[in-house]
Amino acid sequence: MIALKSSLTYSLLKPEQVDPDKSYPALFLMHGMGSNEQDLLPLVAGLEEKFFIFSIRGPLVQPPGFAFFTIEGFGKPHRHVFDETVGMISNFIDDVLAEYPVDPNQLYLAGFSQGAILSMSLAIKLGNRIKGIAALSGYIPGFVKEEYEKNPVEELSLFISHGEFDQILPYQWGVENDEYFRSLGAKVAFHSYPAGHTVSLKNQQDFTQWLINKLEK
Repeated sequence: MIALKSSLTYSLLKPEQVDPDKSYPALFLMHGMGSNEQDLLPLVAGLEEKFFIFSIRGPLVQPPGFAFFTIEGFGKPHRHVFDETVGMISNFIDDVLAEYPVDPNQLYLAGFSQGAILSMSLAIKLGNRIKGIAALSGYIPGFVKEEYEKNPVEELSLFISHGEFDQILPYQWGVENDEYFRSLGAKVAFHSYPAGHTVSLKNQQDFTQWLINKLEK
């Protein structure tokens, strides 16, 4: 675990042999509420030979782990906390670009639940600076859609997935995520699974293969 000057704690996985003359794609992982920076790493096992993987710990203590933001109601993050975290992660990405051999044209975000919510919100904030996003079981807060400045996303690719029996965040919200980003002109692959609020094995396989395919294009 390491901490950049941005004050966010993270775990880093990278190729065993780093070529000093090469810049690498970067994958930023964000976990769900009450979890930690180790949670999603098993889902991307093996991808560290292709990516520098930065798995970020939420800045707020949320037993038994951590969270990225607090909520005031169903589907409603506390705005000031959420905005601050979005800013922290944006700064974290800039810090990574300054300190690691990362290709600024190959930045990917992936998250589950709170991490998916943040990934999609950062897509709106950062637009085409981000190459691709895997958003697993999340939603886009209303104030993000209505009040965030929208940057162009026509070069952005998204893998959006949702469990059909999600008991925490309704499946319909996943459908709406798909429709929203398509309306902005982004390239979206939407996947549904006969699962609850979790990442099924098939979901994992699909989104990791999606990431690999993006690198090969």
